[in-house]
Amino acid sequence: MLLVYIGLGLLLLLLFSGLFIVRQQQVAIIERFGKFLGLRLPGIHFRIPIVDRVVARLNLRIQQLDVLVETKTKDDVFVRMKVSVQFLVLKEKVYEAFYKLELPHDQITAYVFDVVRAEVPKLKLDDVFEKKDDIAIALRRELEESMNEYGYGIIKALVTDIDPDLQVKEAMNRINAAEREKIAATYEGEAERIRIVAKATAEAESKRLQGQGIADQRREIARGLEESVGVLNQAGINPQEASALIVITQHYDTLHSVAENSKSSLILLPNAPSAASDMLNQLIASFAANKEMNELDKGGPGK
Repeated sequence: MLLVYIGLGLLLLLLFSGLFIVRQQQVAIIERFGKFLGLRLPGIHFRIPIVDRVVARLNLRIQQLDVLVETKTKDDVFVRMKVSVQFLVLKEKVYEAFYKLELPHDQITAYVFDVVRAEVPKLKLDDVFEKKDDIAIALRRELEESMNEYGYGIIKALVTDIDPDLQVKEAMNRINAAEREKIAATYEGEAERIRIVAKATAEAESKRLQGQGIADQRREIARGLEESVGVLNQAGINPQEASALIVITQHYDTLHSVAENSKSSLILLPNAPSAASDMLNQLIASFAANKEMNELDKGGPGK
């Protein structure tokens, strides 16, 4: 009886060992005596112990493979590119994915190297950055044509990083910095030119107004002298005496103004009573001589 129980226990154990579970987004491949038997989708399944064997479980989720490729551009610059390939096993081609291709990652890596090293040498370094999407499109097209036959679908191929040599990057940064400094210098020069023009315009306007003020001042002084001489003439004083009186008055006004301003520099002026008369006589003699010279130049009496 004991042997019967032992036999039943072994039989139950054998039967339970034939049960297996396939998880979601997986597919199990069953072989019988080494020959493909069938596929098992997610759920609980039974296989004949010893006779049937689960040889593989393929993941049906999207996977990503990152490939680093070093290549040379058209202008002889070595760059390292990181390419990310997103792919999955096609449900309808699980058999091909398992039995036709042994190392899918190596196969995808080889195609990535082949396409990148065929496309990048046609482009200069700046164009590589600008046309990385074109490189990604060429990668996806090549991978789709090749890997679909083996049961793999390509979702996307992305060029996620372009890394030139360190010295090249430093040179590019220096070029960029020099270009920006050039632009900054241009703007600074333009600003300085505007400041100089504005300053010159302001100075010219200031001098114009200053000259106009001086002219107005002299005009008013002349008008005031004319009025003073007219008043003195009405009082019975002849023009020469009136002129002498005005000169004497201005002479002493000047002395008074200098004396009141304590910060003025030292000025030596004649202050004798006859000083104003002497100044007037000198002015009259100067005017007479100047008038005579003008008449000689015009061919007057002295010719």
